[in-house]
Amino acid sequence: MNSPEVWRTWEGRVVDGKFPLRQWLGGSEHSAVFLTERPGQASQKAAIKVIAADAGDVHSQLLRWRTTAQLSHPHLIRIYETGQYQMDGTALLYVVMEFAEEDLSQILPQRPLAPAEVTDLLPPLLDALSHLHAKGFVHRRIKPSNILAVGDLLKLSSDQVAKPAESDSAGTRRDVYDAPETAAGIVSPAGDLWSVGATLVAALTQNAPFADESSQRDPGVPATIPEPFRGIARECLHLDPKRRCSIAEIQARMQPAARSVPAPAPVRIPSAPARHDRTSWRILIPIAVVLIAALGIRFFYKMGPPKASTDGPVKLEVAPVASEHVSSKPATPSPAPIPPAPKAAVASRGEIVKQDLPDVPQSAKNTITGTIKVGVRVEVDPSGKVTAAKLKSAGSSKYFANLALKAAERWEFSPLKIDGKPAASVWLLQFRFKRTSIQVSPERVAH
Repeated sequence: MNSPEVWRTWEGRVVDGKFPLRQWLGGSEHSAVFLTERPGQASQKAAIKVIAADAGDVHSQLLRWRTTAQLSHPHLIRIYETGQYQMDGTALLYVVMEFAEEDLSQILPQRPLAPAEVTDLLPPLLDALSHLHAKGFVHRRIKPSNILAVGDLLKLSSDQVAKPAESDSAGTRRDVYDAPETAAGIVSPAGDLWSVGATLVAALTQNAPFADESSQRDPGVPATIPEPFRGIARECLHLDPKRRCSIAEIQARMQPAARSVPAPAPVRIPSAPARHDRTSWRILIPIAVVLIAALGIRFFYKMGPPKASTDGPVKLEVAPVASEHVSSKPATPSPAPIPPAPKAAVASRGEIVKQDLPDVPQSAKNTITGTIKVGVRVEVDPSGKVTAAKLKSAGSSKYFANLALKAAERWEFSPLKIDGKPAASVWLLQFRFKRTSIQVSPERVAH
């Protein structure tokens, strides 16, 4: 029972006579996770994890799970039921838990998280961890695969939770997410903080590139990681557990910078004596009269009788009275008629013929919190084909910006026509990525 391929062959079997193994979801040499459902709740998905029972640890492992099942926190995966079972002569332990659609380890191979996404990820993770520590527990295995999405909630796995004194560590460090002291069998809340730092680096870089385990120096944190995350990771990843930061200190670093200088007290303006108020009104009245008169004169000139002619400039001198007799002088020739202004070019706007939405894996959609907005500027030739596309605004995720850019290149338009002739045009495509939908708002813009 030490091969994922062997675990996978168990699909379709039933554990303990009541938990069908519907689908293999993943696992390792030590355990496997299947999709299942609880008795009487066939419409509600659940996950069941099975592990090979260690004869000397069966009781303590079941006790840990049952104790953890009593914990209640919105960002902890719920444990429904635990037990032991024999299959093909192999003793098994199982734990039935809340089903999660995705976990962070499925996202990182495709893309790193944007800083805005990590800003949304850290608070629920830290809240769940703070709750565990306050109850006297440690998580022991904070890593991307144990940070899960259940609907719109981010949750931390709970099947590895234990009391520090109950740890079954045999003095091994399984990966870089485990604190160095776990190799000596030391498990503590400080070890969870190391795991938070390692997970933070992995989330932002897709890697956890730490120094050789034999090094006596703290692992370096990539300079490309922005603040405050770089500082948080650096303070979590001290080799000495006593030097690591606390959850409260991480939460403080996540807060906006506080005002360094106290805000000045509002200045109170004393009220003027009543007699000054009366004086001020006496001054304002004649000013108002002058303003009204000026406005009246201006209104009169604007609304007066229409001018006799608008062909030439207005003359201010008084015009002479016209004679009743016909003048003997030759008539002054009339000025040449002014040719009419050319008509403005008539344009018919192009229309969208084909729009292409980005193909986003559901695992990537599940990492979205809120809305990721991406703007793409596309240049369209007279035939309606996109000849160039570039990002106007990349939003908070390079991964989604790249998907929008590639999709925009595949759009097609009906030709823009000016005076009946095809012409080039420019469009701005505003993509909005949400967990449940992708929307695009196209708008034609000036060159």
